[in-house]
Amino acid sequence: MKKNILAVALMLLFVSANANAWTGNANAFLGQKTLDQDDWEPADKQGEFGVLVDFKQSQWPVSIAIDLLASVDEVTVLGVNIEARTTEFDVGVRKIWEVEGSSIRPYIGGGIAFVGAEIEETSFTNITFDDNGTGIWLNGGIYWTLGQSFNLGLDLRYTQADVTFFGEDVKAGGTHAGIILGYHW
Repeated sequence: MKKNILAVALMLLFVSANANAWTGNANAFLGQKTLDQDDWEPADKQGEFGVLVDFKQSQWPVSIAIDLLASVDEVTVLGVNIEARTTEFDVGVRKIWEVEGSSIRPYIGGGIAFVGAEIEETSFTNITFDDNGTGIWLNGGIYWTLGQSFNLGLDLRYTQADVTFFGEDVKAGGTHAGIILGYHW
């Protein structure tokens, strides 16, 4: 995950150094990820945060999208502390429509999702299960660009990816919903 964050930081540095030729958005995401109840209950609704970045040359029809997301929930059941986490590194494209005379910009996107998942159970001992999987992501949302550069918006996303816990396939993707705040250049 540290390599992914470094790659995004270097990409942002490159894009900002050439800002005249590029347009894009860098947004913080705050919301909730809902995982499959059969696989994740009682930790199937996880608080989620992340960074959503898209950028393109002004003549390109779509933007390159690079999104990093992390979700977590912690519950105690019959004296057993359960902490469930997922991480996502989503890479793909995002189509953003410019609405003439408006600061509203709707979008859709999709691509490849690299998903990590972990469940840690703590009582008298610690038991940890973790795995990584690859799948797809699709998202849609809307930006309201206030002034020249401040983004406020909503993002909805679906991720499909499986991992293996306890010798069983577990759905580590799910639905995501949240608000975004960020910068448009």
